[in-house]
Amino acid sequence: MTADIRRTAAELADDLASGATTSVELTQASLDRIGAVDGAVHAFLQVDAEGALAAARASDERRAAGQVASALDGVPIAVKDVLATEGLPTTCGSRILEGWVPPYDATVVAKVRAAGLPILGKTNMDEFAMGSSTEHSAYGVTHNPWDLTRIPGGSGGGSAAAVAAFEAPIALGTDTGGSIRQPGAVTGTVGVKPTYGGVSRYGLVALANSLDQVGPVTRTVLDAALLHEVIGGHDPKDSTSIDQPLPALVEAVRQGASGDLTGVRIGVVKELGGEGYQAGVLARFQESVELLTKAGAEVVEVSCPHFVHALATYYLILPAEASSNLARFDAMRYGLRVLPEGVDAPSAEDVMRATREAGFGDEVKRRIILGTYALSSGYYDAYYGQAQKVRTLISQDFARAFEQADVLVSPTAPTTAFPIGDKVDDPMAMYLNDLATIPANLSGVPGISVPSGLADEDGLPAGFQILAPALADDRVYRVGAALESLLLEQWGGPLLDRAPDLEGASA
Repeated sequence: MTADIRRTAAELADDLASGATTSVELTQASLDRIGAVDGAVHAFLQVDAEGALAAARASDERRAAGQVASALDGVPIAVKDVLATEGLPTTCGSRILEGWVPPYDATVVAKVRAAGLPILGKTNMDEFAMGSSTEHSAYGVTHNPWDLTRIPGGSGGGSAAAVAAFEAPIALGTDTGGSIRQPGAVTGTVGVKPTYGGVSRYGLVALANSLDQVGPVTRTVLDAALLHEVIGGHDPKDSTSIDQPLPALVEAVRQGASGDLTGVRIGVVKELGGEGYQAGVLARFQESVELLTKAGAEVVEVSCPHFVHALATYYLILPAEASSNLARFDAMRYGLRVLPEGVDAPSAEDVMRATREAGFGDEVKRRIILGTYALSSGYYDAYYGQAQKVRTLISQDFARAFEQADVLVSPTAPTTAFPIGDKVDDPMAMYLNDLATIPANLSGVPGISVPSGLADEDGLPAGFQILAPALADDRVYRVGAALESLLLEQWGGPLLDRAPDLEGASA
């Protein structure tokens, strides 16, 4: 394994600036690593070696001419397969989109290209982002680099696993109910859900329009801030995009990395801990809170009583929006088309029925049925309408809590990574993995998951979640950077340095 692939994106950017390496060398090193270990990890669905190397050569030519496109120009990146990429297949982990090649780029992908980051390929995911384990992909399971018998989280387990396995220094993910932060927690990586509307959703294949958000998947808080500044900002193509500049995220990281949090009020959410949370996860959380206290932060307990209803609220709103969004996959315009057997002259309805039966997996069908029922005549007010009212109450809980604290904190996920196959047939057990992350999506506030250490029971990573008010993304970066700095000093180096070497491993 080459030394380059273990360096952070910020360090790689410095190496490029100093002439110590080239983008072609970095990109080839990542491609070599993918070739060596992805047979065991299965983080990628498509690898675009030719396109990545062409972009890397263009980056090196720009740098030689003194025309650097961004701070990350030349640093390779992986992209979750739910984001449209011109010329590269976008499947959303579903058979119904197998082989579909978009004629355009998602706005975040276009920004990444314009910033000069070579795209290594597309990462695996739960089908249409429905899942917490990346076991619901039509193209196979992704494995956690810490333990190949365990899940890497979901739905964006492919992006998190690629970063944790040193296949890519950074990646793009999407977070609908925790799909960046929960994989970050169980793989020992950093995952950020920006403020809703702070990063364009144009070109993101929608699961739930009012919940989805694109964000960074990285190994450090600084890397996340650097990538967030590349992809963030207003986009006129997205009607939900916020028309105002991003806060100074990199500056917030540098401020936090000093380890001084004097005057910062940190609220521990009473409802996001205790029963149902693994003892080792809670132990690492408490240790992290104590470190923040020693850094000068004032810690208070806050109560958000309606958070206990967040899971039920989410699983009415999300399926309702998903059932509407997935109606477009009708076998008439693009994607898979299956002709029903034994029908001589099938109608459009016959073809649609056969295609959706063959093209959608069990979890997608389950959520379409739930959502269609919740929106049906006679049940809309009783289910979907009531869920929207509770959503408002959850937002009001956040507003009151942020009057008492500058940021709110909790464990990111209740447990460490569970064994592959352990919960795939138990939807309710699977849904509980997003218990702590869902409230942020329902209210649109930003959140970050920072590795908090290894749980005593299994030696697997746990995550520490930090939430801030909408548009105050800089707060999560400042506190996240402070915690990361304190933990690195305590650990004597990056947590991922303790992960197994995957060379020669097989799934």
